[in-house]
Amino acid sequence: MVVYLGLGSNLGDRRAQIERAVDALGKVGQVEATSSLYETLPEGGALQPKYLNAAVRMQTALSAREVLAVCLDVERAQGRVRPVGGDKASRTVDLDMLLYGDQVIDEPGLQVPHPRLLSRPFVRIPLADVALPGLCHPIGGEPLDRCEADRAVLRRLGG
Repeated sequence: MVVYLGLGSNLGDRRAQIERAVDALGKVGQVEATSSLYETLPEGGALQPKYLNAAVRMQTALSAREVLAVCLDVERAQGRVRPVGGDKASRTVDLDMLLYGDQVIDEPGLQVPHPRLLSRPFVRIPLADVALPGLCHPIGGEPLDRCEADRAVLRRLGG
């Protein structure tokens, strides 16, 4: 199955955090493409360090629920703490499943495609970097292999 994941970090050595997460993902599937890194301000003007964001495209035989479990394990292994009510808290690393093939999944604790995928340039732009040609959102059909979002909100740092 082709899976697209979004990665972010704003604590510690952000680049190394993302690189370690990509390496860990490579142990449970084949990472086919990794986007450039993009730096952005925290959502909503929160008083936090800037984020680095990226996306990966990978092939895996794991189910969507198993991919989610791997993402949570990688976060924990890298020191991610999820404070109660801390949806906007700083984090060593954050892994979000953006797409799982063309499936639509709405289960407790697992929503695919990611519910805020289309509204976040820091997700859309890296996703477009790694998207296969013709990739579209499985619900609305919006093209995901290109991004019309304002790239001025992100600073591309390279790969």
